[in-house]
Amino acid sequence: MTLPKSHAGIFEKQSFWHIATISPDGTPQSSPVWATFDGTHIKFSLTRGRQKFRNLNTNPAVALSAIDPDNSYRYLEVRGRVVSLEDDTELAFVNSMAKKYMGLDKYPNHRPGDERVVISIEPTGASSMG
Repeated sequence: MTLPKSHAGIFEKQSFWHIATISPDGTPQSSPVWATFDGTHIKFSLTRGRQKFRNLNTNPAVALSAIDPDNSYRYLEVRGRVVSLEDDTELAFVNSMAKKYMGLDKYPNHRPGDERVVISIEPTGASSMG
């Protein structure tokens, strides 16, 4: 499944992506993340201690959506599944996201003991508007 070319550029902007996961009790959980698209997978970072991480280990189905920061009537919503969880022990990925979103070389909110991972999502469906 490929993303609509007309809206894939939203990933190149400083768009905040709301990721929805399913908690073990079946309720949805949604929270904002920084994300990128490498042409095949959507990627974002989180720590192993987060509820999102626990949810994704239980149920790999996700939905993400973002509004174009330049046009609030334009959005992209993507459904997919986790295909990999990779350790980011050197913080390379989260630092690249800090550069994109904050203009900083290093992610400023890393706490000692945080175990960062990079989540890769394979898109299985999408909808868009605008």
